[in-house]
Amino acid sequence: MSKLAYFDCFSGISGDMVLGALVDAGAPLAAIETELHKLPLTGWTIAAEKVKRGAIQATHVRVGMAETHHHRHLAKILEMIGSAGLAPRVAQRAADIFKRLGEAEAGVHGVPVEKVHFHEVGAVDAIVDIVGACAGFELLGIEEFACSPLNLGGGRVQTAHGMLPVPAPATAALLRGAPAYSSGIEKELVTPTGAAIAATLATRFGPLPAMSVSTIGYGAGSADLAEQPNVLRLFAGEAAEKPAAAGWAETITVIETNLDDMSPQVYAYFAEKALAEGALDVFATPAQMKKGRPGQLVTLLAPPGAVERLVDLVFRETTTIGVRTYEAQRRTLEREVVAVETRLGTVRMKVSRLNGHVRNAAPEFEDCRKIAEARRVPLKSVLAEAVYCFEQQTRKNS
Repeated sequence: MSKLAYFDCFSGISGDMVLGALVDAGAPLAAIETELHKLPLTGWTIAAEKVKRGAIQATHVRVGMAETHHHRHLAKILEMIGSAGLAPRVAQRAADIFKRLGEAEAGVHGVPVEKVHFHEVGAVDAIVDIVGACAGFELLGIEEFACSPLNLGGGRVQTAHGMLPVPAPATAALLRGAPAYSSGIEKELVTPTGAAIAATLATRFGPLPAMSVSTIGYGAGSADLAEQPNVLRLFAGEAAEKPAAAGWAETITVIETNLDDMSPQVYAYFAEKALAEGALDVFATPAQMKKGRPGQLVTLLAPPGAVERLVDLVFRETTTIGVRTYEAQRRTLEREVVAVETRLGTVRMKVSRLNGHVRNAAPEFEDCRKIAEARRVPLKSVLAEAVYCFEQQTRKNS
């Protein structure tokens, strides 16, 4: 069994929240600081204290800094990490996180990644957050990562690029393919640094996976929110052994309704809302209605606990006056997201397995589209390159 860490991001995630959760879960701050002092950085301090966020006691890690120069290129940061003599896995994870940040910033600003100036994410505090978090993961022996859906927050945030909407564009780019939502809190809950850590390290997103929890850590954010405790919860423990074979173990509810008088534009809006409200899938099937009118059969797949909410959404957002529901058994393949390095850039692969064997592997379309536009190469070439590199990586690891 491998050691697993699960990020519970009900109030978002940031670099200092990750550090705080790790220290709260038992990673010694002194050992993290020792690893950080290997970096060629000066003028910074790190300290931890117990604080209250709402009703929850958590650890808040503060990084103090005297540096006023906030601009660094990715190559300089990678050089610092690579030459510091860090533990190999610490250096590799930290470098991967900064590479992902660089690619996101480059895509948002439309410049080559080597031209990106890191502002907040290039400052000393962010370098300490990322490298310190990777040192903490190593101290706890973490081998794999999973992450909950991310509460992004809302409103606007002041950045080095001016006032931006929440999530900031780089954060939004980093979280492509990851489940996310907003609880309506007018605050940036997921920072670019936090998003980069989760997006780079987590190989699966969803509810808490089967695991034997050995420790739980709470990392405090800087703000004390009125609406909820502003903490990141970190579960650490042994990942459960995977079952020998997948079974018909999941019961879902099918919600159906027939429509012949609703605009396709309204349907598209409704489908997005349904997925955001927790529907497992939403689809429409052409149907021949009474009096020969063309229509559509709209179907939603609902998990337990979401049926009433989704039925209410159907009545509120469509023109129907009635729905049908029935239970069905669903069997799914084991799914995970695996990052693959290609000669054109990093692409996430959506991988499905049965009894440990890969049955399907598909590149994340948005990753490939972004690379195709940035590199000015055909999209089909990027897709093919991603599949080829994944197959090569799989053979190497088998």
